[in-house]
Amino acid sequence: MERTTCCVVGGGPAGMVLALLLARAGVEVTVLEKHGDFLRDFRGDTVHPSTLALLDDLGLAGRFARLPQRRVRTVQLPLGDGRSPVTLADLSVLRGPYNYVAMVPQWDLLDLLAAEARREASFHLRMNTEATALLTEGGRVTGVRYRTSDGRTGELRAVLTVACDGRGSLARDLPELGLRRFDCPMDAWWFRLPRREGDPSGLVGGAGKRFLTAMIDRGDYWQCATLIRKGTDGPRRAAGLDRFRSDFSAAVPWIADRTGELGSWDEVRLLDVRLDRLRRWHRPGLLCIGDAAHAMSPVFGIGINLAVEDAVAAARYLAAPLRRGTVGLRDVRRVQRRRRPTTVATQALQRAAHARFVAPVLAGRPPLGSAARARRLAALVTGSRLGRLPAYFIGYGALRERPPRSCRRSRAGRP
Repeated sequence: MERTTCCVVGGGPAGMVLALLLARAGVEVTVLEKHGDFLRDFRGDTVHPSTLALLDDLGLAGRFARLPQRRVRTVQLPLGDGRSPVTLADLSVLRGPYNYVAMVPQWDLLDLLAAEARREASFHLRMNTEATALLTEGGRVTGVRYRTSDGRTGELRAVLTVACDGRGSLARDLPELGLRRFDCPMDAWWFRLPRREGDPSGLVGGAGKRFLTAMIDRGDYWQCATLIRKGTDGPRRAAGLDRFRSDFSAAVPWIADRTGELGSWDEVRLLDVRLDRLRRWHRPGLLCIGDAAHAMSPVFGIGINLAVEDAVAAARYLAAPLRRGTVGLRDVRRVQRRRRPTTVATQALQRAAHARFVAPVLAGRPPLGSAARARRLAALVTGSRLGRLPAYFIGYGALRERPPRSCRRSRAGRP
């Protein structure tokens, strides 16, 4: 029978950060990742100041700075005349050195975290290993049943199992955790377009005919996300790819000369956008964090960083009990009590943005009731002391978390 102290299901940002912190704290931790590598496209790539500061605390700032990246300091929405971009948040007003959002391919970040964690003898990473069921005994989760890519099956027992496997988590099937869903007005199309010298850099947005788009600079190509009204994927595809190319070119004119390279609808992937959260993130022997506990909207682009903050809080509260091998319900409850208010507040803001900005634009109406009102609000926020609030919220969220002191390292090598 295989055993570990903490089984982390899912090798995404939350899972890898938690595993690294626990391993540094002397806890035996095993990560199960169903894929063979981290090279998966159409993931969030924003690394916000909160995560940059964490990497600094962990002594990884210098190595992270050497990864290929773009730095974004302003958040703009198409609210001006002719829907020209208006700045709603300027992160340069924050205290340095981390007063920007780093646009980094997520696989590079995960490779960095995994490489650092492998330096710890108590860290184990099993790729190509998918958790297929939770093991329970006497009402307590005692580990997982798994299957490898070559068909081998087994069981891994653990003092604590942490679900970091996203909104498709096994744990979400447990009725006692009480999944609560919120209306979400949009879905997203993901696709690529070539990037050329002279193009803008960083994160670029635009608004078209009943859609919004955000384009992530990948160096030699643009990773494009287009928000469409939920449930309209079929009708919009039926209208034809030429129609979409034309609408997209009108919304982002400088890229019109290459929309023809989008050859078929097979290159456009649909993401079912969800906004939900568990009422309970835990049961004896189990804790859910990140998207497994709360699926976030892409609005503000902060889902990854919230998940990382969950992981930091979990490590702080659980490292000592895990070393003792006596994690109780009280210990995992503390993590939810710490992180739930931030989750609720963030989702409330996202729901407000859906109702007041996203849904009207996708329905062909001006945001906030009128374009003039939207511009006045943007001017009020950016032209006063209130301008620091959206910048701080996007940068650090409602509550900043710090890792346990035992996990921190020298900041030598900071850029």
